[in-house]
Amino acid sequence: MNRSLPRRWRTRAAVAVLAVGTLVLSACGSNTGGGANGPQLRTVNPFGDNLTSEGTAKNGGTLILAEDREIVSFDPTVQNSNMAALAVYDSLLKLDDKGIPQPYMAKSMDTIDNGTTWRMGLRPEVKFSDGTPLDAQAVITNVQRHIDKKSSPSNRYAVVIASMRAVDPTTVEFTLKNPSGTFPQLFALPFSSGNLGTIVSPKALQEKGEAGIAKEPVGAGPFMFTSWVRDSKLTMTKNPNYWQQGLPHLDGLEFRPLPDTETRYASIENGDVDVVFGGYHTELIRGLGNPNLKVYYGTGNGAEYIYFNQKKAPFDDRRMREAVVRAIDLDALAASQYRGQMGRADGYFGDDTPYSTEQSRDAWPSFDLEKAKQLVADYKASGGSATVQYKTTNAPNRVAFAEFLQAQLKAAGIDIDVQFYDLAQYSSSVVQSRDFQIAGWVGGPTDTPFPGAYNLFHSGGSTNYGDYSNPQVDAALDTAVSTTDPDELNKAYQQVQQLTNEDLAVAYYSRGYLSTIAKPEVKGMQRYLTRDTFFANMWLDR
Repeated sequence: MNRSLPRRWRTRAAVAVLAVGTLVLSACGSNTGGGANGPQLRTVNPFGDNLTSEGTAKNGGTLILAEDREIVSFDPTVQNSNMAALAVYDSLLKLDDKGIPQPYMAKSMDTIDNGTTWRMGLRPEVKFSDGTPLDAQAVITNVQRHIDKKSSPSNRYAVVIASMRAVDPTTVEFTLKNPSGTFPQLFALPFSSGNLGTIVSPKALQEKGEAGIAKEPVGAGPFMFTSWVRDSKLTMTKNPNYWQQGLPHLDGLEFRPLPDTETRYASIENGDVDVVFGGYHTELIRGLGNPNLKVYYGTGNGAEYIYFNQKKAPFDDRRMREAVVRAIDLDALAASQYRGQMGRADGYFGDDTPYSTEQSRDAWPSFDLEKAKQLVADYKASGGSATVQYKTTNAPNRVAFAEFLQAQLKAAGIDIDVQFYDLAQYSSSVVQSRDFQIAGWVGGPTDTPFPGAYNLFHSGGSTNYGDYSNPQVDAALDTAVSTTDPDELNKAYQQVQQLTNEDLAVAYYSRGYLSTIAKPEVKGMQRYLTRDTFFANMWLDR
């Protein structure tokens, strides 16, 4: 169900900022602190544990993990966040800490003609948990599903393939419509981004159908599906015929959906679970401040931002988009919502990447309340309305941010009515359905510029929920996908940053804070910045 802010909240002005700060600090407990006297926001264990320094792994035990939302489906062709997927499927390729795809279930991926034809070599020892081989035809069957299904998060990537053939049982050849230097990445991406490398057993597909594998998946990963009681728990047991000898160490996994931020964080502090997948700054800072917990976090690309629906008034008008950006006082936001420790965002790519330039940073509007007021007044004078709806999730920190935003925009002359939704409903019924004027979003960190920037900014992109469109941006993104020249790639992404900042495609305010938080006895963590986890090496030191 959704709900709105009470009427008394809708009439507050900027004085609400102070109240928000008090609300957030009191909600976050006494062990958190902030600013110079509390835990400092920092990169820590971004890609997981150092396997060589943890000693001899112990076998046995069940790892209990808390997710920030219920899983929608295990079908790789269905768009959803699924932290359990890699436990069942693994991935054909795996990103290293530089964002470069490396062999994993597949033993090789090479181009024979500078990016048009790619050959993937498979390991003959890899079998699905139903005993059938993960061979060339299995890969082709799975990739073809993404090509055929337009709603698949991988469809836009997969349709670049002109043809596929099984050279032999352990070799797949892909011929592309155009050269692509990023093609191997498609087999190593996070599950939610659309990963061509998460392979379902063709036998299970034939026997169970799409609806069956969505809820009872069969893959070649370290664990096998056991049971699933929706909104309660999902259980898995170790795959005795896993392709990596001696792994996995754990006997099983149990995933619990805990969408409420406070409940989720409390579950790790009180010992109910071993691992939580954190979605927000509040969890990250609290985890960093707790000496009895282990935190995994890295900045990467992407950001927290506000979507503008660019096909609906008033944000089809650039004046109103600029007014929103200029009305947000980032100093006040950092103090009241982020304990003075906010990684500020003035573009999709971070300042420490080669894709952010001084010119693109200068293109991003700075806080200027008087300018914001003038832009709103001009828009109203031309016949427009500055009363809008803002939709977001009902997580406590999103509620606090909504109240802060409401006060900030009201000072500029924009009246917003806030509506809240639980996370699963919000993702499907609001943003993916384009049922909003402005809407909050957490979009980072991500390990690589592709496909995140492509999905967000390209016309028809899978996360371009605001329907932003600029042919020059599309061309630059297409170049970044196709080129094998690092300099050309850098220039293409610099152009994307420049143009999307000038257009105000979305309203950035902070970098992203996706994190993983674990008990200290959890060992062998291997992860992406997106929190996607490879479970084979994990073990419990107890």
